[in-house]
Amino acid sequence: MNKNVFITGGTRGIGKKTVELFASKGFNIAFTYLKSEEKAKDLIIELNKKYPNSIVQSFKADVASFSQMQNVANSVLSTFGKIDVIVANAGTSKIAPFIDLTENDYDEMLNTNLKGIFNTIKPFLPSMIDQKSGKIVFVSSIWGLNGSSCESLYCASKAGQIGLMKSLAKELGPSNINVNCVCPGLIDTDMNSELSKEEKQQIIDETPLGRIGYPSDVANAIYFLSSEDASFITGQCLTIDGGWIN
Repeated sequence: MNKNVFITGGTRGIGKKTVELFASKGFNIAFTYLKSEEKAKDLIIELNKKYPNSIVQSFKADVASFSQMQNVANSVLSTFGKIDVIVANAGTSKIAPFIDLTENDYDEMLNTNLKGIFNTIKPFLPSMIDQKSGKIVFVSSIWGLNGSSCESLYCASKAGQIGLMKSLAKELGPSNINVNCVCPGLIDTDMNSELSKEEKQQIIDETPLGRIGYPSDVANAIYFLSSEDASFITGQCLTIDGGWIN
């Protein structure tokens, strides 16, 4: 019987690679998107051709809305019966000096990146606790560990994710639920498109492995933390940054 995974932000970058990887491993998949409806449809068509034995569903939903995420969870559980893995990937970023930020910037960042984690996980938790098993992986960031100039809100939201992850790992451990996060460094995604070529090169020059990361690097780490190979790992941040903040 196939296992089931729920992934937020599944049509681009890290999320898309994660959807593709879990499909290749025989999972049934439900993923969300916010704006990329055509990309979601194309991805489902592609995966249905490659992996006809897996069920793949997509849902248009804003992770900042609890009611939307509750409705999605109800539909997913109705189809799949249970969820074995949750990957909380959806997020947003903003590069700006702190002095130029607005209250709306603050609300948007925290609602998506931190409240969005709450909204993603909470609707599924009762069933996970009842089944006494589950894997939860947050996609955080090295900026949540290290901080970065002109990304204060993003860093704060990602640091908040790490604190939430560590607390939930302690709380849910007795229910045999593992909670971890991955902390990517500079990854070749749309989210990092605002960085200039010079800024990217500076980070590459400071990275011991001498390259930018790829979405597949992060997806592989997410899958590992979701597997039985990581059954005794919980409450941990796995950095995928080529040694940049080592």
